Amino acid sequence: MSKISVMYPVMPTDIGDVLPYARIAESTSGRRLWLGQSLAIETHAVFAALAGMGLDLGYGTAVTLMPLRHPMTAAVNGRSIASLSGYPYVAGIGPGAAVFQKHTNGRPYDKPVTAARHYIRMMRTLADGGEARDPDGPWPTESLRLPSMDTPPVEIGLGVLREPMARLAGEGADRAITWLTPLGYIRERLAPAMEEAAAKAGRPTPRIVSIVHCAVDRPQRDLQQVALKAVGAHLGSPHYSNMLNQAGIPVDPDDTPAAAKMIIEHNLFATGTPDEIAATIASYHDAGIDEVAISVCGLHLHEGRGAALRDLTAITAALARRSAQ
Repeated sequence: MSKISVMYPVMPTDIGDVLPYARIAESTSGRRLWLGQSLAIETHAVFAALAGMGLDLGYGTAVTLMPLRHPMTAAVNGRSIASLSGYPYVAGIGPGAAVFQKHTNGRPYDKPVTAARHYIRMMRTLADGGEARDPDGPWPTESLRLPSMDTPPVEIGLGVLREPMARLAGEGADRAITWLTPLGYIRERLAPAMEEAAAKAGRPTPRIVSIVHCAVDRPQRDLQQVALKAVGAHLGSPHYSNMLNQAGIPVDPDDTPAAAKMIIEHNLFATGTPDEIAATIASYHDAGIDEVAISVCGLHLHEGRGAALRDLTAITAALARRSAQ
């Protein structure tokens, strides 16, 4: 089985809400809790608080947004959480949507992939204790260096949706992080692009982390609404709908309810019994995915934390039974 970990599904507003997810993450094979970008309690502050409570697990971001922090800040954050937790830290980053870039930076990146290349190069150099020099990049500097610090590794993850970012991941990232991405598309489009770029750069191919949305099929549960709560905004995005259509899932960004039904039918949103969901997750391992982060986001938003934790517990227990067979 590939490593299994847990995605905390919403922007945290209370550390007590995150703690049960972290406790479940401690029992998984991946021993990692993932958070996305939070504009409520800041993501790295959540990780630091959990580490201070003595939880025995690692952390990762899937993903934080480049416009909100300088690469030097990102490197400091990464080293901090690695040091506090005692585990390698996966610093997953992404450029965010063009409209978000404009609202935060005053203008969108001219070339998001190029901006991400500069970002991860500077971040990697600084996190490794080197001197960063990039006078002509988006974050121009003649010389930057962080104080020496002995920590577990900081791994750089890159949110990957299409082939240009997959090639960049192969060129310079440790992890490629996918969200709402069909296995066939990963296997046939993204993985070959990463492998080719990594071979050209003479480095290992990044390991793939897939965030998989799940909900147990229970009586009176409206799975279509659960899926909409989880990824409705993504299904309405041209970037995601284009990718899904290329992958053979014919979604219409102007009809997100039908699109939600479509991703359930194609098992991209994993449903069924806990054992059936565990089998779906196992198929990610068979496709070469290194780590699956389970997200019960839709349930958390549609039915509440209790329902979400109930399903998360059932799914992780089914995965544990399967791995013990």
